Amino acid sequence: MPEDHDWEAYKVPPTRTPVSERTTSVPNPVDYFQSAFNYVLDTPVTFIRDWIERWQNRNKFYYYHQKFRRVPDLSQCLEGDYLCYYEAEAQWRRDRMVDQQIVEIVRERMAACKQREGPNQFQNCAKEMELLAQVTKAYQDRYGDLGFHGNARTCLMKQKHRMMEERKAAQENPCP
Repeated sequence: MPEDHDWEAYKVPPTRTPVSERTTSVPNPVDYFQSAFNYVLDTPVTFIRDWIERWQNRNKFYYYHQKFRRVPDLSQCLEGDYLCYYEAEAQWRRDRMVDQQIVEIVRERMAACKQREGPNQFQNCAKEMELLAQVTKAYQDRYGDLGFHGNARTCLMKQKHRMMEERKAAQENPCP
């Protein structure tokens, strides 16, 4: 940029701009609108919200999870009692989800132990390994081979067949 500026072409603003204070006798309508909004809408809503929060803080209710009552097993339902069948099926599904979460928690503990112990995991995590083996075996015994569409009736039939096989094996091989 050249050293010699054309001051008339590029006027420089004044170094100190005076602040214009507008004083009139006419009030600003925005101030009236803001105060009307505050008194008509904001204040009552804020008061009600604060009152509800105080009431809720006084009566604390801790909600952790929904508790269902235990219902009879499918084997205890009477023939043709479709409501009992439905409740037993819902109970079975909840029990399966709980068992899945138990297996997942034990698996996470096992992974955390392996991560924590490193090369010594086989010695120091033996208890967790044994627990994981027991939990997965119990889950597999109960829910294995049912697939995604398994239900309470097929699970009950699986348990019945397993018990019959164990009884048959015990009769064939009597202990001395």
